Amino acid sequence: MSVRSSVDGVDLVILPPVRDLGDGFTVRRALPSPQRRMVGPFIFFDQMGPATFAGGEGLDVRPHPHIGLATVTYVLDGEILHRDSVGSVQAIRPGEVNWMTAGSGIVHSERTAPETRATGGSLFGLQTWVALPTRDEEAAPDFTHYKAHEIPTIDAAGVRLTLIAGTSDGLTSPVRTYSDMVYADIVLAAGARYQLRAEHVERALYVVSGEIEVVGQAGGFAKGEFIVFKPGAEIILRATGPARLMLAGGEPFPESRHIYWNFVSSSAERIEQAKADWRADRFLHVPGEQEFIPLPDEPQPVRYP
Repeated sequence: MSVRSSVDGVDLVILPPVRDLGDGFTVRRALPSPQRRMVGPFIFFDQMGPATFAGGEGLDVRPHPHIGLATVTYVLDGEILHRDSVGSVQAIRPGEVNWMTAGSGIVHSERTAPETRATGGSLFGLQTWVALPTRDEEAAPDFTHYKAHEIPTIDAAGVRLTLIAGTSDGLTSPVRTYSDMVYADIVLAAGARYQLRAEHVERALYVVSGEIEVVGQAGGFAKGEFIVFKPGAEIILRATGPARLMLAGGEPFPESRHIYWNFVSSSAERIEQAKADWRADRFLHVPGEQEFIPLPDEPQPVRYP
């Protein structure tokens, strides 16, 4: 982590560590970090890949549980096949949005579809977790998929902004959310400028590719950096070459959140209950799936006959 004190309006800059999940598939995790646990309702921010799979290879994230949050999956290249315990089976492709509300508890898997696995393919995308307000932490689990044409976009002066969720720049996404937030995909042509307005209390930008600078100030930000801005700061960004950014933020919650593995809650006791429920096989299963991921640092139990 580095702090750019010379750039007004920037609180801190996080350089997310890269983690190898095996078979050459890596993730770069910006949240949570020792420097910052949340930005608005966002409590988890992962870049998946980029990865290239040979024929017969692919992504295999076995069934695992969530509580107290919503997962938001956004693919930049390739596709992921989602299955969950409420019966959803959905491929997600570039420009589409998968919003899965875990609430009181859901189990899902993420894999490469059989037809793609047969020939090989690529995968690059973002997965974020949005913590739910306390009133909604035990909401009924749900899954909604949005096609690319449903997601609003503006394209002008070298800036293309796709509003994945929430509100920004005069747009409102149809994606159902539970609290004030913004999540957007911003593509800048070389030399293009984007005004980052103070529409939301907390905001951060993740540089997916390219480099950007703050107009009128020294220093720039490069690929892989997660830039957290000060509340109220209004600045103008300029792309020094073609660049792609992800904007995330919103209203912070008044209560803190506990996080353990895939569980998020305002209650530490609720986290312990979720751990016990997963050990005891009290979550619903993903139809047709036999594998599962055990709790971290615990032996693999025998669950399915």
